Amino acid sequence: MTAPRRLVVGISGASGFIYGVRLLELLEQLGIESHLVLSRAAQLTMAHETDYKLADVIARASHHHRADDVAAGIASGSFRCLGMVVAPCSMRTLAEIASGASSSLLTRAADVTLKERRPLVLMARETPLTLAHLRNMTAVTEMGGIIAPPVPAFYARPQSLSQMVDHSLGRVLDLFGLDAGTALRWGEPAPQAGADGGHSATPKELA
Repeated sequence: MTAPRRLVVGISGASGFIYGVRLLELLEQLGIESHLVLSRAAQLTMAHETDYKLADVIARASHHHRADDVAAGIASGSFRCLGMVVAPCSMRTLAEIASGASSSLLTRAADVTLKERRPLVLMARETPLTLAHLRNMTAVTEMGGIIAPPVPAFYARPQSLSQMVDHSLGRVLDLFGLDAGTALRWGEPAPQAGADGGHSATPKELA
């Protein structure tokens, strides 16, 4: 049975709120139904890092679920989807997912994603990392999750912060078999969608 073309998007309180917002925009462009859930801490980060209002972010999602609505569809394994991305993922959210302690809809949805053996991608944002962080990342990886920190690809020669964000999200969407056209691929022409500069890189250029 083919899963519906929809993805759960969690935004936690880690720095990098723009990753979640931009992910919603890319999913809309790809025709993928998005189900958004934000933690309370995410709304604080939004206020510090951006000029967005909550309504602006919600408007970019196909569906929005409150973090305390544990009766939402995405809290059930019977809710079919392609998987889930937490962008960005705080260390607290990571710890809850690693331990299976679901105190909110966001971490419950992540737990459901793992138990149903669907792709769960966590864009973990923290540095430096403690041993507790590393052990939690290991635990999630052993359960089938994917830790994908938003690391910039300098071979892409990004000219702006938006290019760096788009490249990271393009690589995340690759994990679901979705091509947003924003990731510069080694030895290939520069992407057209979401690009405002840069070119393909080769080993010779980087030597």
